[in-house]
Amino acid sequence: MKETLTKIIQEEQDTQHGKFLTFALDEELYGIEICYVTEIVGVQKISVLPGAPPYIKGVINLRGRIIPVADMRLRFRKEVVPYTSRTCIIVVEIGDCTVGLIVDEVREVTMIPDECVAPPPDMKIGYRNRFIKGIGKAGDTVQLLLDCEQLFKEDEVRVLDQIEA
Repeated sequence: MKETLTKIIQEEQDTQHGKFLTFALDEELYGIEICYVTEIVGVQKISVLPGAPPYIKGVINLRGRIIPVADMRLRFRKEVVPYTSRTCIIVVEIGDCTVGLIVDEVREVTMIPDECVAPPPDMKIGYRNRFIKGIGKAGDTVQLLLDCEQLFKEDEVRVLDQIEA
């Protein structure tokens, strides 16, 4: 029984490998490994949390679950713009933490083979973008592939866990 369950989990991981949910912020395209994504929902009423970091917009009630939401524009230090009908919340699970990522627009699920992913450039000036795991090329399109495990620092994940609890 345990071997069968392990095999099913392994097959599920194999079918998700190389698949990314792509989304836009401004004109830039980003990708998140599909294995982190649980669902995509429209923007809804967000309850503001006093004292939270500026990129944490607050919490939403998603079918009885309280989920913190982070505005990826603010997280990546981009200009704030009003939400539109295309603005979405991508709900992801990072370890034991569930968080919603507010993005301008969800595009598609795309397959990017390992050989089409390059490492992020090494700036050699003491700066490293910890959010970027790689740069993927799908056809003529280039996407910045996010490292979900690095989107939030350990202390930030603890805060998000407390909010969710």
